[in-house]
Amino acid sequence: MNTLQEKYQLAQQMFQSAELLFSEQECDCALQRIADDITRDLSECYPLVLPIMGGAVVFTGKLLPLLRFPLDFDYIHITRYGDKLQGGTFKWLREPQNVSGRDVIVLDDILDEGYTMAAVKEHIMQAGAKSCRTAVFANKLIDKPKPIQADYIGINVPNRYVFGYGMDAKHMWRNLGAIYALK
Repeated sequence: MNTLQEKYQLAQQMFQSAELLFSEQECDCALQRIADDITRDLSECYPLVLPIMGGAVVFTGKLLPLLRFPLDFDYIHITRYGDKLQGGTFKWLREPQNVSGRDVIVLDDILDEGYTMAAVKEHIMQAGAKSCRTAVFANKLIDKPKPIQADYIGINVPNRYVFGYGMDAKHMWRNLGAIYALK
């Protein structure tokens, strides 16, 4: 991609040809359900909330105001994909801090094959966390077993290239409040 104008045009073309899978209203309802479930389970635990950057930023930003109980907040950054569409090796850009003895909840935008979330949970438990729960806004329905299932799931999405609500399409459109799929 040579210019910002070309990237802008590509983004517009992707969006215009995309299929809406879940509206903003459907996403908001799913978010409220997750917040209610987390509140039920963790409101008296003073948990540590750890979103996985950068995909979890939209989910986290919308979820935190709905969690009306004391919590600590930090973040982690691990990557497996980089610029590739298929997974590779893990690289920690920021490891979890001060998890020993804590009830931890890890947030991410989507659970694809589950390898990243499984590695994060294992790392947190090995670092001495009391417990580690996982929440994803989207769970991709794939036709093979995953090494982990999220404790809290907003929406199940088909095995397609989805974007919006923190998930990107070629590094674009994370900022959408609804979920779309490329055609």
